[in-house]
Amino acid sequence: MPTHRNPWRRALTAASAVLLAGFGLATAPTAAEAAASCTATYTKIWDNGSGFGANLTVTNTGDPLTTWELSFDFPGTQVITQMWGGVPSPATPTPAGAAVTVGPASYNAAQGTGATWTVGFNGTYTGGANNAPPGVSCSGNGSGGTQQALVVAPTSVNVPEGATAGYTVRLREEPSGDVTVTSTAGTGDSDITVSDGASLTFTAADWDTPQTVTLSAAQDSDRFDGTRPISVASSGLSSVTVNATEADDDDGTNLPAPILSVSGNRLVANNGNTYRLLGVNRASGEFACVQGKGMWDGGPVDKASIDAMKAWNIHAVRIPLNEECWVGVNGSPSGATYQQNVKDYVNLLVSNGVTPIVEMHWSHGQYTGPGAGCSDTAATCQKPMPDAQYAPTFWTGVANAFKGTNSVVFDLFNEPYPDAAANWDATAGWTCWRDGGTCTGIGYEVAGMQDLVDAVRATGATNVIMLGGLTWSNDLSQWLTYKPDDPTGNLMAAWHTYNFNACSNAACWDSQVGAVAAQVPVHAGEIGQDSCAHDYIDQVTAWADAHGVGYTAWTWNPWGCGQGNVLITDYDGTPTSTYGEGFKAHLLTQTPFS
Repeated sequence: MPTHRNPWRRALTAASAVLLAGFGLATAPTAAEAAASCTATYTKIWDNGSGFGANLTVTNTGDPLTTWELSFDFPGTQVITQMWGGVPSPATPTPAGAAVTVGPASYNAAQGTGATWTVGFNGTYTGGANNAPPGVSCSGNGSGGTQQALVVAPTSVNVPEGATAGYTVRLREEPSGDVTVTSTAGTGDSDITVSDGASLTFTAADWDTPQTVTLSAAQDSDRFDGTRPISVASSGLSSVTVNATEADDDDGTNLPAPILSVSGNRLVANNGNTYRLLGVNRASGEFACVQGKGMWDGGPVDKASIDAMKAWNIHAVRIPLNEECWVGVNGSPSGATYQQNVKDYVNLLVSNGVTPIVEMHWSHGQYTGPGAGCSDTAATCQKPMPDAQYAPTFWTGVANAFKGTNSVVFDLFNEPYPDAAANWDATAGWTCWRDGGTCTGIGYEVAGMQDLVDAVRATGATNVIMLGGLTWSNDLSQWLTYKPDDPTGNLMAAWHTYNFNACSNAACWDSQVGAVAAQVPVHAGEIGQDSCAHDYIDQVTAWADAHGVGYTAWTWNPWGCGQGNVLITDYDGTPTSTYGEGFKAHLLTQTPFS
């Protein structure tokens, strides 16, 4: 917020104080009793990934106003290019991430009690999420005096690890009595604390003298440092939020991936901050063993290959696996040798700070109905649902292998499509998805998602579990209705989207995926397009960034981009043109924490 003094300040004269007393009122309004009062809220109206529009909705909550002023800080690279209903300072185009004040236009300065009006603007931003300001303050003056308010600067603070930083607080107007202002740390990076100035007192003598609140950040060895909101508040006044971010001094070379859990609709790391899984798929664990190619299709799974991923700012790798190779009934290697290969790669990713998403991709059971990928009983293609014969055994083994390592996420089944097998009967499809058993159109006994959740939890593993929806994980329309029970609460939805899917536009994403993301975390386990361009995934990532959804693109394998969906030309991380180039450029603008 700006730190300049409000030019509208005025004090009650002795005569007016006597007059007020004659009407049985207090001799002067206190901070909590100021008769001039207004509030403002910020709402983003549209966002196309580089431009956006927003409204500031203002309400007069006190006596009639003769003028008013709004103040807010942009938290990123936002620039206001056009405004109506108000006059911004700095003038348009504003500097990127500026502290902005807005005064009235020529026609809307005076506002009656209860009046609501809107200030609108368009703007631009570059890279990263277009986050809303921490808050918008409103002050005004008129027949009821001048509104008291807190003036806090800055509202975004970087606190060096092992050191301190701070912000200042003062009052906008002279109070009639002492005013106490408190600073309270909210939920977030617990390393950040209020070390001095948690309670400040302002008097009629020093109300306009800034006082400092000091924040400290503990020294640790965890590079996954984040942000903690600090609420600055006083009774009867609008609070102000200061976003404090720990500035890490670790190089992060050998630090592990974060420990993850679900909190409401957020995936959270062990520092308490929201965490998105941003990265790629590393295919071949699902097919190399059954096609006689050994493990990983001959590609490297060593530290150098992980470093190549990290050069793209990759923080998560989804690893498709083969059910039969794991349980030891097919493929080469299989059984214990296959399992050890998987464990070694997963553990290497974790130790190098990358989150592994372990996923059952190909499974047992003959299916030749709509959408069939093969007629084999063996696990040589994508089946409509997991089989009851081996899938619970697979997940019991995987869960035992990685329980206690909650940096590893479990994706229970790649792309269910029991709705296709049931001739697009949605009820039959979703019932099969959750409950398994004998399912319409599927000739083998099915393990439902509840069966697999139960198999994982029976081992004592509390790892986060992902569940893809119907129609090859593209349909989340009834995911919440059929969500399995999980005693740990660590469930999130998996979603796949390609340009050739049915749900491949923002309207569908808003209605289906957004509705789920409002209640549980959502991860786009596969994103891609059937060309070597990146126009479709650009739309997907822009939408996902704006809605807190993570994504892992298909695929980190050097297979040539003739059919699309291939990110690299070699395991050194050379991007394909232009699909890989576009996705890499976008990842480099992102951070998994928010």
